[in-house]
Amino acid sequence: MDLIFVIILGGLWGSFANVCIHRLPMDKGVVFGRSFCPKCKKLITWKDNIPVISFLFLNGRCRNCKKKISPQYLIIELITIIYFLAVYYLFGITITALLFLILGLSFIIIFFIDLNHYIIPNVLTFSLMIIGFIKSFDPNLNPIFPNFINSLIGGIFGYLIIWSIIYFYKQIRKKEGMGLGDAKLLSAIGFWFGWISIPFVIFLSSIIALLSVIPSLLKNSKSMSSQIPFGPYIIIGTLVYLFFENSFKSLLF
Repeated sequence: MDLIFVIILGGLWGSFANVCIHRLPMDKGVVFGRSFCPKCKKLITWKDNIPVISFLFLNGRCRNCKKKISPQYLIIELITIIYFLAVYYLFGITITALLFLILGLSFIIIFFIDLNHYIIPNVLTFSLMIIGFIKSFDPNLNPIFPNFINSLIGGIFGYLIIWSIIYFYKQIRKKEGMGLGDAKLLSAIGFWFGWISIPFVIFLSSIIALLSVIPSLLKNSKSMSSQIPFGPYIIIGTLVYLFFENSFKSLLF
């Protein structure tokens, strides 16, 4: 029964993530207002809004206008369900699990908004900063979370390192490089996992970003000055760091 509950919960929050990804870039509210088809603008009934099931039942098309629905909706719901199951498997029903669910859901929303629109909404990064710092005052949480001193240093360090990159890049190239949204996201990660996570996350995200754009550079479809959303790479770098956290820390201690 617990697994069924977690799957349903993941699907519902995945559906909410889709709402946030669609509305936040347009500065629209995510709590009120019913979902509608972006093509024909018809309201979506509850039976056509069941996570995963409705998409499959409708064969990925709107019931009213028969236009194709982006598979991104299904992908996000499936990713969220899988993530919820993984967190439940690792941490059970605990405060640590709740914190990771909040963080993961925020990561999913940020990932796809930045990927599609090259922005990271402040409402998400500021919320993560606050939650990340507040939780650091609880000494009984999982040791993966730092104490409040390391959390505070991590938040400041994370912001300043990206801010410095932006500043010096602008001085040298006379144009903007990265955005402050990336700085706020890395600051939030610093608040959540302490200063020690920042160098590893920066290194990993940079390597992953470079590897992902090399094929485009070789094909000349992108240049070194092309704009790329760095937020998704920061998120992937953070996940890699968390997965191999003990191995990375052993390099320093």
